[in-house]
Amino acid sequence: MKGIQVEQEVDIQIDLNVTSYIPDQYIQDANQKIEIYQNIALCRNEKDIQNVIDEIIDRFGNMPKELENLIAIARIKYLAKRLKISKIAHKTINFKTVVVFTFESNQFNLNLTKLVEKYGNKIKFSDGIKPSITLQIGTDDQRKILNDVTDFLNRD
Repeated sequence: MKGIQVEQEVDIQIDLNVTSYIPDQYIQDANQKIEIYQNIALCRNEKDIQNVIDEIIDRFGNMPKELENLIAIARIKYLAKRLKISKIAHKTINFKTVVVFTFESNQFNLNLTKLVEKYGNKIKFSDGIKPSITLQIGTDDQRKILNDVTDFLNRD
């Protein structure tokens, strides 16, 4: 090896209060189900996500919400990797739903000024060895949680 630095891939832990799986009524064959789970797990970008969605709809028809949630989580995973986030966790603090984004190190690439402009008092920063950002969601609606997390991570 000629001094090429290989970036270690961060394993992202996602703990959102969201139902995400492939229902038996949608795909009954266990081998097909495993194949779809593997395809979803291998998604690394939006093109991969769209290819998996197209394949699933072509083969099995419109997706149930649980599978849509699973694909949304795959999207969240690849977006989080770009930002060096190691954990995304749903919590309830003072009866309010929040999502905590924990970074792998203090070398995160976010414009904090823009975040404060966009989210105002719905966002809180915590410094430390593994800094975190807490985003107030305010609802337990699964679709809103997934959309808000995706929106937060989408920095393009």
